[in-house]
Amino acid sequence: MDIRVSGHQVATGEAIKVHVDERLQAIATKYFARAIAAQVTFGRGPHEAFTCDIVAHVMQGLVLKANNTGMEAHVAFDGAADKIEKQLRRYMRRLKDRSAVPAGGATIADDGTVTDNAGYTVFQEQVEEEDVAGDFPPIVAETRVDVPDATVSDAVMMLDLRNTTALLFRNVGSGAYNMVYRRGDGTIGWVEPHRAA
Repeated sequence: MDIRVSGHQVATGEAIKVHVDERLQAIATKYFARAIAAQVTFGRGPHEAFTCDIVAHVMQGLVLKANNTGMEAHVAFDGAADKIEKQLRRYMRRLKDRSAVPAGGATIADDGTVTDNAGYTVFQEQVEEEDVAGDFPPIVAETRVDVPDATVSDAVMMLDLRNTTALLFRNVGSGAYNMVYRRGDGTIGWVEPHRAA
């Protein structure tokens, strides 16, 4: 697995890079033999604390995100890595319990390893030209993603694994496009389009 460690206004030394590499490689070996990459970013939080953000591309369609804060960089990283490991453990348990093939074409072998036969796409960052003045707000991020076919419960699981606030999916029961989203109070909302009679 390709692991990149960077610091935002924080110097990352060799010791923290070795610690990050060893821990994430161990997690990848334990859960996904063919994990793609992980980006670990350290920064400064309030009150001289360290922040750590991890974005792990485990397989096509499965991106895990976690963050944590601590008074030391190692503590901040370990907390975020624990969250990634917990997400992977729940995902594996759910796959084993359902004996299903998840979106993205992954399968579980008898020894518990997950393999996938999906192709991978790397999007190259485009260099922006000088902004044109206008009434249009800037687009912060634009990504093309596949809309998965899933049940509502599977969509909620993907929402948790991707650590996002909303997920568009095609409901396998009705064939209509639905959306699940995380509400301000922490509960999950489900949007289903009104069908004409």
